[in-house]
Amino acid sequence: MLKIDKLTKRFGDKTAVDSASFDVDKPAMIGIIGRSGAGKSTLLRMMNRLSDASEGSITFNGQEVTTLSGSAKRAWQARCAMIFQQFNLVPRMDVVSNVLHGTLNRRSTVATMFNLYPTGDIHKAIEILDRLGIAEHAAKRAEALSGGQQQRVAIARGLMQDPEIILADEPIASLDPMNAQTVMEALRRIHEEDGRMVIANLHTLDTARRYCDRVIGMRDGRIVFDGTPAQLTTGVARDIYGAGADFSEAATSTEIETLDRSEPVPA
Repeated sequence: MLKIDKLTKRFGDKTAVDSASFDVDKPAMIGIIGRSGAGKSTLLRMMNRLSDASEGSITFNGQEVTTLSGSAKRAWQARCAMIFQQFNLVPRMDVVSNVLHGTLNRRSTVATMFNLYPTGDIHKAIEILDRLGIAEHAAKRAEALSGGQQQRVAIARGLMQDPEIILADEPIASLDPMNAQTVMEALRRIHEEDGRMVIANLHTLDTARRYCDRVIGMRDGRIVFDGTPAQLTTGVARDIYGAGADFSEAATSTEIETLDRSEPVPA
């Protein structure tokens, strides 16, 4: 389905992503891990065509993605939804209208200017919000919701595109453990129930192991690990993160149970 071949991105003399290659032969939930600056976000932005590759190619179901432009590029971005760490919602706009923004790529300029939506799209937006457990907030301003709720609104907006791939760039990095768990469970259900490919940049190993079928590790722009969650041992993690023998997974855990077992921080 998806083939990433020697994908490279340079910013001046700095190489952010260095000849990254991997294939995905069927819909899966894939976690990409690595320390900040490893190239994870740049990789996803190239896949969505928010950023152009310096070298290499992206192919999806036989279509070359890296050379698309104009309407063909916009059509690809509709098939490949992007979810961001900071939600990218319109804060003063109501929740359902934010979700309906997922249809902008197929609406006329006039309809967009006057905020006109077909009744069917409005019903679909509310159904998606209900599926994500936040339909009761449809009429509220987005800014009135918690961070976890706002991220689910962002996911709902992505689903309005009816995408084949969902790219999530650090979707839980700014959330507390309870909301992080809710968001990851929502992404996992979308993968399992809809058969959509989900690729998420993640900071923590426990999250990748619990929710993903496959884990890709990046270090200094290069892919240094590609395997199953079971193969993601502490030793492998040390290599991905460039850490020493004192590396502790518990210190980066987002699992509520792990946090409950941890010792209290001295005052």
